[in-house]
Amino acid sequence: MRYYLKIFGCQMNYSDAERISAFLDEYKIKQAASVDEADLVIFVTCGVRQSAEDRVYGQINNISKHYPKKKIILTGCLAHRKDVQRRLKGKVELFCEIKNFPKEIKKILNTKYQILNTKDKLCKDYLQITPKNSNPYTAHIPIMTGCNNFCSYCVVPYARGREYSRPAEDILREIKSLVKKRYKEIFLLGQNVNSYRSVKINFPKLLHKIEKILGNFWLVFLTSHPKDMSDELIEAIAQSKKICEYVSLPAQSGDNEILRKMNRHYTIAHYRKLIKKIKLSFEELRANSDQGKRLALDKLPPAISTDIIVGFPGETKKQFENTAKLMREIKFDMAYINQYSPRPETAAWKLKDNVSKKEKVRRDKLLTEILKKTALENNNKYVGNVIEVLVDKKLGSKLSFGELRANSKQGESLALEPHEYLAHTRTQKKVIFFSNKKIPIGSFQKIKITKAKAFGLVGKIN
Repeated sequence: MRYYLKIFGCQMNYSDAERISAFLDEYKIKQAASVDEADLVIFVTCGVRQSAEDRVYGQINNISKHYPKKKIILTGCLAHRKDVQRRLKGKVELFCEIKNFPKEIKKILNTKYQILNTKDKLCKDYLQITPKNSNPYTAHIPIMTGCNNFCSYCVVPYARGREYSRPAEDILREIKSLVKKRYKEIFLLGQNVNSYRSVKINFPKLLHKIEKILGNFWLVFLTSHPKDMSDELIEAIAQSKKICEYVSLPAQSGDNEILRKMNRHYTIAHYRKLIKKIKLSFEELRANSDQGKRLALDKLPPAISTDIIVGFPGETKKQFENTAKLMREIKFDMAYINQYSPRPETAAWKLKDNVSKKEKVRRDKLLTEILKKTALENNNKYVGNVIEVLVDKKLGSKLSFGELRANSKQGESLALEPHEYLAHTRTQKKVIFFSNKKIPIGSFQKIKITKAKAFGLVGKIN
């Protein structure tokens, strides 16, 4: 028997898929290279936006039509919804919430496919499964799942349940194992990662424990909620050698009334104060570097990313302008801008979706133009500096060398056919760089930045 995974949505879903793969590998069920070769097709779904949901419907209908003998399992954020189950009745073999996947999939393995020896392997918590990591140098570790915030637009509390934090010992054990395997970058994941709490260990204390693990690796975490961005956490980020200078802090809107309707539990004044604290903490660290705090010399200025929803029910043009004003003021390095999509079960589902699609598109484009300007302004500060990057992959030779040659004096000194690579910085900025020699994928390298773009950097090996 072979299985194939179709994954939609966030990095948490990709992390869940790695645990699914590891679980199935235990029973010698091999992963197929394509749907054509698979007996079992597993959909790890996302219900955050209608567009992602519609892709699931389309692909399941297509598989059912062309491969009627293939068995389909649907897990992830759509699995619990009765309307989804009714719509896909007769096409999906099993609807299973991710937390119940080990137990539910074993029922099928035993009763339908007669895979032996599955009853003696119990797994009460799917997060205890050691994942089959898909990347040999970057790993994603869920430290918590679920959510207690009930933002009015969000399905997560209904799809994943209330917040559950993994025991710190389990997380530390998993990280130590990865570091021994020479992993270079570790992402800590959670719907609201900074609300983590296990017994007496809160999120900053967990970070301090990870900091003490020996090894050369970067530590990144996603995604934070402004209400849980404490002074203790900001200090931990600024003073750590391992925690990357990248803070994902969704604002969702720049208008207090919209934030209230979203049930976000903070004001724009509070959000501005948090951003100021984050930036100031790094500035103070650099100012004190002459007093022996040498780690400040190795820290980059923090890169701030955010999430924004445009066209929330009732959002007026003036309220939208407040969001645009916030983006101009904060000067984000990255913003994930989403057009509001009504979601079943949420409080906002009952509100009239009265901002037209055309207006949502207009607002999306306007914010994207603001982002391009602020991101480019931030990226220009990298030009001329030598920074550490993590090499992601080797690229073809057809794109950027000519551009670098035209815009950079250093380009003339490179070989006519250099190797071209894609990498990223500690601040999660993409970097295309060139080298006359082959560079190991998954290695740290020092790169001199020669050019900045809105959403990336160009450089060469130092």
